[in-house]
Amino acid sequence: MIRRIFSYSGQYKKYLVFAALCVAAESMFELLIPLIMANIVDIGVAAGDRPYIFRQSAWMILCAALALVLGIGSARFSAIAGQGLGANLREAEYAKFQQFSFANVDHFQVSSLVTRMTSDVTNIQNSLSGGLRPACRGPVMLVAATGVAFSINAKLAVVFLIALPTLGVCLFLIIRNVRPLYAKMQGAVDLVNRIIQENLTAVRVVKAYVRGEYEIKKFGEVNANLQTQSERAFKLATANMAAMQFVMYGTIISILWFGGGMIRVGTMQVGELTGFLSYVLQILNSLMMISNIFLMLTRSLASGRRIIEVLDEEIDIREDQAEDIRVSAGDIEFRNVSFKYQPEAAENVLTDINLHIRGGETVGIVGQTGSAKTTLVQLIPRLYDISSGELLIDGRPVERYPLKHLRDAVAVVLQKNTLFSGTLKENLLWGDENASQEEIEEACRIAGADEFISRLEKGYDTEMGQGGVNVSGGQKQRLCIARAILKKPKVLILDDSTSAVDTATEARIRAMLAQKLPQMTKIIIAQRISSVRHADQIVVLDDGRIRGIGTHEELLAGNKIYQEIYESQKEGADL
Repeated sequence: MIRRIFSYSGQYKKYLVFAALCVAAESMFELLIPLIMANIVDIGVAAGDRPYIFRQSAWMILCAALALVLGIGSARFSAIAGQGLGANLREAEYAKFQQFSFANVDHFQVSSLVTRMTSDVTNIQNSLSGGLRPACRGPVMLVAATGVAFSINAKLAVVFLIALPTLGVCLFLIIRNVRPLYAKMQGAVDLVNRIIQENLTAVRVVKAYVRGEYEIKKFGEVNANLQTQSERAFKLATANMAAMQFVMYGTIISILWFGGGMIRVGTMQVGELTGFLSYVLQILNSLMMISNIFLMLTRSLASGRRIIEVLDEEIDIREDQAEDIRVSAGDIEFRNVSFKYQPEAAENVLTDINLHIRGGETVGIVGQTGSAKTTLVQLIPRLYDISSGELLIDGRPVERYPLKHLRDAVAVVLQKNTLFSGTLKENLLWGDENASQEEIEEACRIAGADEFISRLEKGYDTEMGQGGVNVSGGQKQRLCIARAILKKPKVLILDDSTSAVDTATEARIRAMLAQKLPQMTKIIIAQRISSVRHADQIVVLDDGRIRGIGTHEELLAGNKIYQEIYESQKEGADL
């Protein structure tokens, strides 16, 4: 998995190499310093040779200066490599998100996807930026310093044969127990993000129902869970420092004890012991670096697995059968279509759907809440794939169309209207980024949006704010319809997208659509009979099945479900 993550380094791989070379060279120069210092003590100081002391001191300063410059270089290259890897991972994840179907997004949940793209990537890039130097320096210093220490006094260096296994066992036990805790900690971050996202998205509902205290309590629970998981992970990780200090001080005491004895009997000089202790400290510091790298790597691997899960997610809507064809007439036919959200689900959401919508027709779809009206139309642009049967557009299976061309040809104004940060015009240009001002104004006239745009102080340059907070629900719906019209689609699907518009305005929009866009296939999902009564045909859905197809008059005469809906709305109007 490490190799897979590093494969996204791309153009930043050279900086990894530069950083590693700088660290290796820096380590070599630092290793020379204790040797020079030992010579100064044993040769220069012992003989009172000042010129020798000054020459060796100059070499020591030069080595230190070169080590400093190389250290700065390694830190710079490591930062570039780490931030570059993080940027590439985020870009790869975001590109993968754009391929996700609704089912893929449902599999992960939005809050988890946000965490995987932010917190998890940050863990990896910080591990690389801060860990590359000790990861390269630690082994080099450990091997080289150990070799020099044995060359100085092999008997005294035997102390390491006890210290190293002790530290290795401690580190193994810590990593084995902390690894699952890091994964749980990232899962707890997912939960915190989910609660925050839900609360901010539904802030108006929370305020309207005065549920602020309840939301605070709910957030407190997930926040406490994150705190608990983080504390458990970091408490165990910090045990590494305690184990390291125990081994380090035990080793130093042992070396001073045995080295002092050697000096007394004349088998070792003071300068040798001084130099030996310097290498001992470098060895122990190297071990500390390596142990910290293992802990850092453990956390990064937990985040890496979560990122790889996203990158390896199998896209359930594929283009294996796509041909170079385009939608021309907008003729749609469902043949024995059934659908379920999950293959293992016990029941279908839609069952045995047989429906033919001719190009240029206006078709209404009505039914009680939960009758799967929205699900039915989401199958047309392949936001979901059918589970069985055939869905044809212009006589060809929908799978034969490239997704880009298919979704360009089918414009869907969903129940939940979404506008983005930016100006009103920028939002409209989502429909066609190359649209002229005349085309934009014409689309707004058809959608009935020109009426309120003309009253805005800055007109089409008005800032919408995040989610379109500067306009009402009905105005937002009309802007979304105008945006869809700008696509010049062959099929226009309005999914209850005039529910916040008064009946008079809705009638004008319907008349403009029929007058200005007669060749466009129009599918209108509505709760109000008045929204679809003039359609060429009306489809009655109930419990995922078609219970009737016909004109308003035909259904009113012979369809019990349609009659009940009509009568209930008529009674409501009379009241």
